[in-house]
Amino acid sequence: MQEHGIRPTANRILILKALLQAGRPLSQTEIETALESVDKSIISRTLGTFREHHLLHTLSGEDFVRYEVCHCVEEGQDDDRHVHFHCEVCGQTFCLEELPVPAVQLPDGFSVENVEYLAHGVCPACAGKR
Repeated sequence: MQEHGIRPTANRILILKALLQAGRPLSQTEIETALESVDKSIISRTLGTFREHHLLHTLSGEDFVRYEVCHCVEEGQDDDRHVHFHCEVCGQTFCLEELPVPAVQLPDGFSVENVEYLAHGVCPACAGKR
């Protein structure tokens, strides 16, 4: 946290631990449910601070936003990007860390701010219930 220029507070540490322990990207609602003792506005502000200081990756789909911890320290050098899978049945988003996001070659004049690689479908647990 301090490597990203963020002062650690008790609530920030709790939120970071919840994200790390989940092992998958979480929505703000999932974080709020896991940390019922932390005020929702504190969670919202902390997620904003974490995003501003590049401590979080934000994944967004048509009807969801998920957050996961970015393990790179230097801004602009983000080598922990990987493919994510969103299950359309249970709504969970999974990290597929063994699958790196392919490089995107853009025409001259374009600059990349963010790349998300998100696959949609049915996870193994939900497929087994069908």
